[in-house]
Amino acid sequence: MENNYQEQELLFKAFCDINRLKIISYLQTGEKCACVLLAKLQVTQPTLSHHMKILEKSGVIKVRKEGKWRYYSLEIQQIVKAQKYLQKLQTVEEIEINVNNSCLAKKIGGEKVGK
Repeated sequence: MENNYQEQELLFKAFCDINRLKIISYLQTGEKCACVLLAKLQVTQPTLSHHMKILEKSGVIKVRKEGKWRYYSLEIQQIVKAQKYLQKLQTVEEIEINVNNSCLAKKIGGEKVGK
């Protein structure tokens, strides 16, 4: 997975607000109309629009327009992308200093990858 920091910033921004986390949680059960989300969150329409714009820009949700209504659902591929990035962070090499102060790079789990 190539490091695309701007894309990662947008993606993780989606998860950094309590209202956006609630929206994501509500959408786990399926597509919802904006009016349903508005009622569940008990926020103003401009506030909901602000959060939906961030979620849409991050790719975490997709939007379907039907007449004057907008319907939102989760974009699972983006959530999987976030999971993969976090899993990649779990395999970061840790550096151990032995008694002679020489460094050994070692992957978490014990597999030696270099001196």
